[in-house]
Amino acid sequence: MKQVLLVFVGGGFGSVLRFLIGKYLNSTTTGIPYGTFAANIIGSLLIGIILGFAAKNDSLTQSQTLLLATGFCGGFTTFSTFAYENHVFLKSGDFTSFALYTIASFVIGFLAVFLGMFLVK
Repeated sequence: MKQVLLVFVGGGFGSVLRFLIGKYLNSTTTGIPYGTFAANIIGSLLIGIILGFAAKNDSLTQSQTLLLATGFCGGFTTFSTFAYENHVFLKSGDFTSFALYTIASFVIGFLAVFLGMFLVK
């Protein structure tokens, strides 16, 4: 039960922070989801740092890892919103934004995880 509570609390904080970033960074004028992109990239960097730190000499407890990686990063990042925003790009015929957003999200997201793990070595 403690593990579920840790994931719940971390996920709640992550979700609220993602909502606020999206509210202030997503562009209603251009429709470009800067907030979702930022949350996913920052979350990728954070999970790299957290899991890299956890792997380094068992620096974090299982509870801390659940709270931060599974809970916070899981609530902060969002694949479902990313998928929906890509659906909107495709539906509107904006194939360039679709391609750029998708490729940049994957490439920069992976690089952010690797960077986070590298930073804690």
